Amino acid sequence: MQLKTKLILLTSLVVCLSYGVTFYRTSSFQEELVVEQATQQAKMLFNQIRLTRQWVSDHNGLFFVKTSGVESNPFLPHGEIQDSEGNWLVKRNPAMVTRELSVYAAREGMGQFNVTSMNPLNPDNAPDDFEQRSLVKFGSGANEAIEIEKIEGKHRLRYMAPLIVDNNCLDCHDNQGYVLGDIRGGMNVTVPMDWAYAEIKENNLMLLGIALVTIIIVSITIYLLFDSLVARRLKLLTDTMDSYPDESVRGQFLGIEINDEIGVLNKHFRELCDRFEISQNDLNETREQVFRNEKQAALGRLVAGISHEINNPLGGMQNCIQTMQRNMDHPDLQDRYLTLLNQGLQRIKETVRQLLSIGRKEPLEIKTGDLDMIIRDCFELTCVGQKQIELNFELGVGQPVTTGIEALRQVVLNLAGNAVQAIGKNIGVITVASSLSRDKKTMYLEISDTGPGIEAEYLDKIFEPFFTTKEVGEGTGLGLSVSHSLIKRLGGEFSAKNNPDKGACFALMIPLQQSPDNEAKGKK
Repeated sequence: MQLKTKLILLTSLVVCLSYGVTFYRTSSFQEELVVEQATQQAKMLFNQIRLTRQWVSDHNGLFFVKTSGVESNPFLPHGEIQDSEGNWLVKRNPAMVTRELSVYAAREGMGQFNVTSMNPLNPDNAPDDFEQRSLVKFGSGANEAIEIEKIEGKHRLRYMAPLIVDNNCLDCHDNQGYVLGDIRGGMNVTVPMDWAYAEIKENNLMLLGIALVTIIIVSITIYLLFDSLVARRLKLLTDTMDSYPDESVRGQFLGIEINDEIGVLNKHFRELCDRFEISQNDLNETREQVFRNEKQAALGRLVAGISHEINNPLGGMQNCIQTMQRNMDHPDLQDRYLTLLNQGLQRIKETVRQLLSIGRKEPLEIKTGDLDMIIRDCFELTCVGQKQIELNFELGVGQPVTTGIEALRQVVLNLAGNAVQAIGKNIGVITVASSLSRDKKTMYLEISDTGPGIEAEYLDKIFEPFFTTKEVGEGTGLGLSVSHSLIKRLGGEFSAKNNPDKGACFALMIPLQQSPDNEAKGKK
């Protein structure tokens, strides 16, 4: 996931959480505010009704002309009187005035109110559950009771406060055992709240819409700002890093200001590249110096090897010539030293031939031959007269193969001579194992001896020209180098290691039925 995607998602999550908390708190605050307003409205209505009741009580009730719909109150003594003109008048006490006003208010949708007590004279004034709970609270010293009810999907606020007995109340209620200051009941005011909750819902929907729009706008803004200020500049810096060192970054600012974090990163990257280029130049100079030193060392070893291999026979030849010059009248001695001179020349010729074979890329002759027989012949010829050496053949090729037969013969002869020289006058065993791969396209050959093995520090040097651990005059140091070159030209692999118990082991892997270069393919 890209960094800008993570940033947008994280920012959106933070904004959502922030708006969620704000939305919840705002919604709760709205509800608390509406409830508080409705409570104040209920209290104001309660006080208005209480004052109306007080006014009616102070005037010992109200009298109305008795007509249809204006009936007398059966619970009042002397509820009807007749005036001097013969009209019957009915009395209205505060409780009945309250109930009739409540009917008018409910009809207008302004709410309801009524008076109740634990022991009402009129059964219609019996308390409901809320009123009964409130009366119990009043008995415990509470001054008011407020609840929000939801009945049949409609919300309403219930407010109730106690009614205290005064002198005017005793005129009607003294026979009920009330005394001055008692709580004779309470008056309940019910205010409808559906309008308020409808506004709260509408406001919540508006807040939710604002939140969604804000989140979208903030996300888009952050995306554009991040893409412009960060992503594009990082992309430029990344492209420059990818193109380095093919393209120099020296002097490039990539449109990035220095005084911000990405600009500082770009500056440090250029400084790093400058230090790298300086280090690379120093490394190249050191490598060139090491290469020159290695060339000089290799040239020194080459010259030393040639000197040993040529000076030794030359010195002997010079001695022979001097002896012949002093003994010109001894034909037998002349013949003897001429033979020694010929041997010295042949040795010098062989050294030069092996030296030339190292770098020469003459095409190898690819032909078919019995590899097992060639291996056996090479070792038996090399080990003639070496009775202390036991030959152990594990030859498993078992069929004619096509490869550089003569080159392979030279390699086997070199390895056989090395194995015999490694064992020397000691009793030892030379084991030769050959095999083919399952697809008959690769030949494997291993030659191991029970000699002293190869020093660990020499294992990576034995294939170098003129490198030898033998005494001067016992080897040229070219055998393994030439053999390694021939195997590589055949497309194979040549490696050496020490056996776990004793001696050295040389392993060859040579692909069959293919030539190493175009010239060899032409000969096939």
